[in-house]
Amino acid sequence: MEQQILLSDIAADTLRGLSANPKYLLSKYFYDDTGSSIFQDIMQMPEYYLTGCEFGIFTLHKQQIAESFHEGVPGFDLIELGSGDGLKTKILLQQLVSKAINFNFYPVDISLKANNELVESLQRELPFLHVEAKTGDYFHEIKKLNGYSGLRKVILFLGSNIGNFSDIEINLFLGQLSAVCHQGDKVFIGFDLKKSPDVIMKAYSDPHGHTRRFNLNHLSRLNRELKADFQLSNFEHHADYDPVSGFTKSFLISTKEQTVHIAALEQSFHFAKWEPIFMELSRKFDLGTIENLSEKHGFVVEKNYSDPWNYFVDSLWVRE
Repeated sequence: MEQQILLSDIAADTLRGLSANPKYLLSKYFYDDTGSSIFQDIMQMPEYYLTGCEFGIFTLHKQQIAESFHEGVPGFDLIELGSGDGLKTKILLQQLVSKAINFNFYPVDISLKANNELVESLQRELPFLHVEAKTGDYFHEIKKLNGYSGLRKVILFLGSNIGNFSDIEINLFLGQLSAVCHQGDKVFIGFDLKKSPDVIMKAYSDPHGHTRRFNLNHLSRLNRELKADFQLSNFEHHADYDPVSGFTKSFLISTKEQTVHIAALEQSFHFAKWEPIFMELSRKFDLGTIENLSEKHGFVVEKNYSDPWNYFVDSLWVRE
């Protein structure tokens, strides 16, 4: 049933996006099993500073972060939205387990393969940890959070995933979090900060070809799941950054005039030569914007944890 719902969602979203002017596709569909694997390659690039910054934050501040999660309560539920391979989170999990802190871990990811691999690795590395993976879109899973144990909720949303959202989506997402959080519940959100455009473009201009593969895999997924006939060689990847808005945008550009048929939609889509498909937004924030977002949705910033270069911040909010 969940797979049928997901196919229905991707069909409707693809029809809406490719019928728009300009065309777009939703970045949440990057993360099938292949896409999740390619994203691990992206995170390993030396130019992709986000992963190293967040690893550094967790390594430097793991004791203080862990203490803030369980302060004042006998136990809590640790819920990670978009958990992926969980490498960064394992730093916190190991710290919590080593201190015999009472908590349950619920990783949520759209990829069943990623969830299974994470659970298997945690069962080997932290056999006494209570872990229960949830597979699905986290916009859907958020609505179920109050059906968990009733302990304090600590919700992780790491890696600057929030930067992939539009203004409307950010407010929808934070509004949903606020609605399921009770007083004293906490959220821990990763924000990529504004910085030198040169640093940002080196991370997104794709020197190793991984981001191109990541974007083209989205078209491969449509070919497979919706019976589309995208010719991947007819598209190239392009990224740019606007330092005023803080928006990094990723596109696939049609290199020739062409028509793509999607059998599941019973529809064809025309592409002019050099016509773009908007694929992903990666927004960069400043601390003032982060504080305003927290206050708007009923949270207070308890503490911002930053890396030594102030490239990235993991912001801990508490529900009022």
